[in-house]
Amino acid sequence: MAELENPIVMNKIITFLSSLVQRVAESNDLNSQFQIQTVSVFHGLTRPTISIQSYLERIFKYANCSPSCLIVAYVYLDRFTQKQPSLPINSFNVHRLLITSVMVAAKFMDDMYYNNAYYAKVGGISTAEMNFLEVDFLFGLSFNLNVTPTTFTTYCSYLQREMLLLQPPLDSIDSSLSLGKSLKLHLCFDEDDPSHKQRQLAV
Repeated sequence: MAELENPIVMNKIITFLSSLVQRVAESNDLNSQFQIQTVSVFHGLTRPTISIQSYLERIFKYANCSPSCLIVAYVYLDRFTQKQPSLPINSFNVHRLLITSVMVAAKFMDDMYYNNAYYAKVGGISTAEMNFLEVDFLFGLSFNLNVTPTTFTTYCSYLQREMLLLQPPLDSIDSSLSLGKSLKLHLCFDEDDPSHKQRQLAV
């Protein structure tokens, strides 16, 4: 979509995605006492001090990935959480999942991209860890990296619709909203269903 090239639109998408992912992470943090969650290579010992929005802005700025790459990374995150229900996005793994999904998307989508060592520096982790995260993420996706034009358009349309509907912006919404309400903000799509039937993100 041509509008993705507009810096103003991209800033809005980054802000919205950051808020969206943060709300899902916070909801899963609250839900962790009721659901078994596997500790994986994406799980950090502590919560990173950098906010999700600042982290995503840093990735987009220094990784120099295309705007479409960010949308595809979002698709990959959605697929990963569907395929790995015991690994929901939370405050301990969200940053590593973000840097990995963007790196994998850039490699698949863009003609020119940086190597793992560069992404490791951008993400604040070691090259060895970046390599492990990439492999684990690919296996978690079952190497399903292809994103059809229909799927891409569906995710873009969803993001655009939600950004228009959300009043006031997510940043000003109380983060203590109930689990049920917060989960309604993040829908995923069954790509095997031609109608792209929407269902809630597995958490």
